[in-house]
Amino acid sequence: MPTPLPSPWWRPENHQDRRPYLLGRNAILKAIRAWFEGQGFTEVEAAALAVSPGNEAHLHAFATEAITTDGERSPLYLHTSPEFACKKLLAAGERKIFDFAKVWRNRERGALHHPEFTMLEWYRAEAPYEVLMADCASLLALAAEAVGAESLRFRGHACDPYAEPERVTVAQAFDRHAGIDLFMSVAADGGVDPLVLAGQMAERGIRTAADDTWSDMVSRVLVEKIEPHLGMGRPTLLYEYPTKEAALARPKPGDPRVSERFELYACGVELANAFGELTDVDQQFDRLSAEMDEKHRVYGERYPIDEDFLAALAVMPEASGAALGFDRLVMLATGAARIDQVIWTPVPD
Repeated sequence: MPTPLPSPWWRPENHQDRRPYLLGRNAILKAIRAWFEGQGFTEVEAAALAVSPGNEAHLHAFATEAITTDGERSPLYLHTSPEFACKKLLAAGERKIFDFAKVWRNRERGALHHPEFTMLEWYRAEAPYEVLMADCASLLALAAEAVGAESLRFRGHACDPYAEPERVTVAQAFDRHAGIDLFMSVAADGGVDPLVLAGQMAERGIRTAADDTWSDMVSRVLVEKIEPHLGMGRPTLLYEYPTKEAALARPKPGDPRVSERFELYACGVELANAFGELTDVDQQFDRLSAEMDEKHRVYGERYPIDEDFLAALAVMPEASGAALGFDRLVMLATGAARIDQVIWTPVPD
């Protein structure tokens, strides 16, 4: 006999349990779309198929291929973000754009992760990235208002979506929540020293592994010691990431140790990631290449670098852009416990 499958989402009783969350999703999407249009943004729709799915070392894509009428085959990927396409649109002349993009990420499944999900991305040409911080605050309040929620909720934690977000630099967060002076391991030019960071972590009883890179250790401290404290009571904007951890962001003027990157948190959940966009083609190529070298070292594979994206970057205006996990925002606004509760047709597990 076949092994019984878990009760699927389409069972009427399961769907009825999920339906309030899904209707909340629709209300939030409608409200956000109207907000962007009221702000003078143009909605765009990035193609899902791409020659490169993105070049972050620890993101994994779904691969496919194109077949010509002559039977010739070439690799393609489902994008992990519409970022490259949106920046090409900025190069083409668009100035304020947003996209409710379906994106795909392999090797990801859990309460907050789904292999196919919706990424809300928006870009403002010739605007400082601090403007996106204000955008994020507006979107949190808008989502809560759309479903009549007084707070964002997840796993017993609450966050006031109408409160002014606190702003904490990454260095401040390391000091406050882990007792680590992050800049002891970061040189004036942005270079990093993993031995110095490993020593500080050992003093504070935070585990390290012999093959950990500096980035591995930074990620572990963030996940284990810092993120559980962020967005509690009110939203948190964690900003000024070390340049080593901001491959697509421009360095902060006057301080090459850090870049113009921030993340938005509520209830300990990362909701958005934003940049003052890097437009230096040579720097961008070097950073993407380094990411793919790291991917090859860890996973034995690499993705192509989109040369067309680099060509567009050369004529793209200064801009700032943000990516927000729309499904996660819906979860917190409606009080859903799992991401599949707020997706109309979840991918079978």
